[in-house]
Amino acid sequence: MTDYMKITDTSMTYKGTDRLLYGIILGVLAFWLFAQTTLNINVEMAADLGIQQSAMNIAVSITSLFSGIFIVVFGGLADRIGRVKMVLIGFVFSIVGALLVAITPAGSLANPVLLTGRIFQGLSGACIMPASLALVKAYWDGPARQRAISLWSIGSWGGAGFCALFGGLVASNLGWRYIFWATVVVSVIGFFMVKGTPESKGEVKTDYKFDLAGVFTFMIAIIAIQLLLLKGSDFGWTSLTSLGILAVFLIFGYIFYRIENSNVNAFVDFKLFRNLTYTGATISNFLLNATSGILIVSLSLVQLGAGLTSQQAGLLTLGYALTIVLFIRVGEKLLQRFGARKPMVWGSAIVGLAILLLMATNLDVGAYKILAVAAFSLFGLGLAFYATPSTDAALSNLPDNQSGAGSGIYKMASSLGAAIGVAVSSGIFTAMSGDGDNAEWLNGLFTFTGRQDNLAVRQAAMVALALNLLMVIAAILSIVLTVPKQKTESK
Repeated sequence: MTDYMKITDTSMTYKGTDRLLYGIILGVLAFWLFAQTTLNINVEMAADLGIQQSAMNIAVSITSLFSGIFIVVFGGLADRIGRVKMVLIGFVFSIVGALLVAITPAGSLANPVLLTGRIFQGLSGACIMPASLALVKAYWDGPARQRAISLWSIGSWGGAGFCALFGGLVASNLGWRYIFWATVVVSVIGFFMVKGTPESKGEVKTDYKFDLAGVFTFMIAIIAIQLLLLKGSDFGWTSLTSLGILAVFLIFGYIFYRIENSNVNAFVDFKLFRNLTYTGATISNFLLNATSGILIVSLSLVQLGAGLTSQQAGLLTLGYALTIVLFIRVGEKLLQRFGARKPMVWGSAIVGLAILLLMATNLDVGAYKILAVAAFSLFGLGLAFYATPSTDAALSNLPDNQSGAGSGIYKMASSLGAAIGVAVSSGIFTAMSGDGDNAEWLNGLFTFTGRQDNLAVRQAAMVALALNLLMVIAAILSIVLTVPKQKTESK
């Protein structure tokens, strides 16, 4: 029988304060708002640093990739060493990563310095997100917890909504490096707002052993599939290199499953997925975060195909930023009235409608810009409806002693979803836009009006966006099949 040791919190009567909550939110913003600006400014950064766009695509997605790889590990570690301590470590990683990106030199050192900084930013997110969610679960309850989740979600989903606009404005007027200098300042402020909070730990196993084999095999599998998605078109999809990478992913993925399925110290506890509500929230969270790929595709489309600056492109996403912030508390109210299932489905369907509008790349630039403004507004509205019900459904179905690890798995779905979504979408877009013959069949289905010298870019964007629409359909199916219809009770 496994022995457990109960870790007692420093203050059993402590209740979460706004200072703690806003400090946590600054950490979340450092990842979702500041670090994710590369979705819009990547073209400008690549030109300034003198690196290829395919290499820049790796730098864009590697932050979410490393966040996703380590988020469950750090979530479980937070349960053992302390959730407050893990959040503070995350702030330190954020400061180091942002500094490295800010000082990245042009030339031969650009790639290693930039990638190292982006990896540290990913590790920061892996520390802060699960530990902060576990603190929300520990120090807030009932309606107060739902409010805290809503404000936390404004930091994550809202930060993601503002990242393109924010990045474009700063990069065009001050220079992209100022984004990362500002990250340092925000992270320092957040560190001192959280510092001094009573520690919170979970019930842990006394015979715990770190799951090194599970972490190693998981990391190899995920890096392999990410490399294949990003560089497959360069290698050739049927080349020995691509097939070899695919084999590495399948072999290590299978080994990972076998290790975790029989390991009492597994860092991914598959038993959590026996709860269908938690499973549905996590799977749909992965798929909706994967639609982050529409940002890099649509913003690259208007910059490469229509000549817009990063600032002009970012302005198209203003509705996304505003609606997700203005309506995320509406998602909370919908949760209280209808339970989690309906607002999750409604939000996903609205996201699907947004992607349909963005797929109209056959229109001329003027018409497409109007559709893009409407589409991004709907995108933000859909995510606002979805965010709080999904997060509450996941947290409410976690046992207390696994809230850090379980929150880590849920947020791993966010990070890996975003990383893989960006990799798939940018990979398809980059590969097809470089060869106009790849999508000639679209000419028989759609009439492409306006300029004709950018057809390859427009066709590539349409195909890449269509893949994101399929992800939304899969998300809706996962919700319908797993999340119960009954209303969620609130205290």
